[in-house]
Amino acid sequence: MTDIVDRARTAVTERAELPGMSLIEHLEELRKRLIHSGIYLIIGFFLAYTIRERLAAIMERPIVAALKAHGLDPHLVYLNPVDPFNFFIKISLVCGAILASPFILFQVWLFIAPGLYRNEKRWILPFMSATVGLFLAGAFFGYHYVYPGALTFLIGYGAQFRPMVTVSEYTELFMTVILGLGVTFELPILVFFLAIFGIVSAKWLWTNIRYAILIIFIISAIITPTPDVLSMCIFAAPMLVLYLISIGVAYLVHPSRKEKKKQATA
Repeated sequence: MTDIVDRARTAVTERAELPGMSLIEHLEELRKRLIHSGIYLIIGFFLAYTIRERLAAIMERPIVAALKAHGLDPHLVYLNPVDPFNFFIKISLVCGAILASPFILFQVWLFIAPGLYRNEKRWILPFMSATVGLFLAGAFFGYHYVYPGALTFLIGYGAQFRPMVTVSEYTELFMTVILGLGVTFELPILVFFLAIFGIVSAKWLWTNIRYAILIIFIISAIITPTPDVLSMCIFAAPMLVLYLISIGVAYLVHPSRKEKKKQATA
C-alpha cells in the first residue's frame, strides 16, 4: 500500500511540472465541466422520461416472467401513493444518465486532459468507447443472465408463501444488481488510469492476484441477491476475467513499457 501511495505521489509531482493552469483556473474549469455535465444529465433525463412506460416495462420483464413461471400474479404493488411517481423518476434519472454518459465522460476527459502528456491524449476514443461499452456489457450480463435466474430461485425458494413485491423494493434490488455489475465491469478503466500514471503495473497486479480474487468474491457476496455459492461464483467469474484483461491493459499503457521501447530503438 505504501508503494502505491509513493507511486501516486510521484505521478502527481511529475504532472505538476507540466505547463498548465493555476488553481483558480482549475476550479473554474471544474465548474464549467460540472455545469455542462449537469445540462447533459437533465437532457438525458427528459428524453428518458418521455419513454418512461417503455423503460418500466423492460425493467419489470424479469420479475413478471419469474412470477408467471410459478403461477403467481405478475403485477407489482405499492404501499405509498408516491411510489409510482418515484419509480418513474428514478428509472428516468438512471436511464438518462446512461444516455448522457458519453457526453459526461467527454467532459471528464476535457478536465483531466491538461494533466496528460501528448501521447497519452490519444486514448480519448478508446477511453470513451470502452467505458460505455463495459458498463452496458455488465448491465446486459446482469439483466439477461444473472437477474432472471436469481429471481426464479428466490421466488421458488419461498413457494410456501404468497409474494407481494412492491415497486420500491423491486426497483432497489434491480438497481443494485444491474448497476452494481455495470460498475464492476469498469475495472479495466480504473486500472488503465492507475497504470497510465505509473501507480500500478502488470507485474504488481499479477503478484497480488490472490488478494484481488478475495476482494472480487467479497464484492460478489455483497451484490449477489441470493445466498447460494453458485450465484456468487456467477457474479465473480466475469470480474476475474476483467481483472486478467486489466493486467494486459496495464502492460500496454504503463510508462515503463514506453521507456523500454525508447531504449531499444536508441
